[in-house]
Amino acid sequence: MIKVENLSKHFGKIKAVDAISFEVNARETLVLLGTSGCGKTTTLKMINRLIEPSGGKIFIDEKNIFEQKPEILRRGIGYVLQNNGLFPHYTVAENIAIVPQLLKWDKKHIEKRVAELLEKLHLSTDYLTAYPNELSGGQQQRVGLARALVADPSVLLMDEPFGALDNVTRSKIHQEFKALDELKRKTIIMVTHDVQEAFELGDRICLMDKGKIVQDGTPAELLFKPHNDFVRGFLQEQRLQLEFKAIKLHDLWAWLPAPQPPKRGAEITDDTSFWNGLEQFKFSASETLNINHGENSEVRSASFEQLMSAFYQYKKQQAHE
Repeated sequence: MIKVENLSKHFGKIKAVDAISFEVNARETLVLLGTSGCGKTTTLKMINRLIEPSGGKIFIDEKNIFEQKPEILRRGIGYVLQNNGLFPHYTVAENIAIVPQLLKWDKKHIEKRVAELLEKLHLSTDYLTAYPNELSGGQQQRVGLARALVADPSVLLMDEPFGALDNVTRSKIHQEFKALDELKRKTIIMVTHDVQEAFELGDRICLMDKGKIVQDGTPAELLFKPHNDFVRGFLQEQRLQLEFKAIKLHDLWAWLPAPQPPKRGAEITDDTSFWNGLEQFKFSASETLNINHGENSEVRSASFEQLMSAFYQYKKQQAHE
């Protein structure tokens, strides 16, 4: 869906982005991860031409973005900013309706779509006439997300979208983000410096340093097959918790108890992370998880101890590969 070839941006002698290339598949979430100054936000801004590159090419849906007018390109891309980017003198309804109005949607169509998104994002229609300063940080961020989604773009760019939120609000919005059906249909590039956030929300991660991509891969690949000492060191401090989030239950399938009639317990799918699987024991008070394999509908049941055992067996295998 998105293809970046030898993309560069130089500010004088400084190479902010240095000939990077990557691809993003349709309906995939790619996270650009790294410390401040590594080039991730500059990369994001070049994709919707807020910054013009010094060299390289970008294709969206096989179309060269530099052969399009920037304003036309941007109407087809959702964009979410860290500070939400809401216009303070516009109401919530007016903020969300900006792009549909540019696209000449009729009033009823706009009102229907805005109401639909507010419901999905757990915001009351009472907020339609409110102004941004009357909302909490989490509510403002939801409105910013609604504005990015309202015209149903196929591509969504997110620049530190949850960075200004407190930890409790951020955790709650992460859960909503993963569950929102609107986002499952999008191709998403997200910028963050938060390693936990990258591992929780990203299908793949591009770890950047000094304008270059050091490694591009799944969260598990970065953890268990790091390209070099920089990748290994970048993840080391939070490694165990990252492993819990990177490993999916289907990764553990070979070490789970053999199939048998399901026991009483919580139902969960195999594409769930190991971390969220463990949370089921906490929140559902179940002694057993019934894990459904999405491809063959096989069900395997596991206790907390059996799940932990499968996790360590998987880690042992990774260490020997």
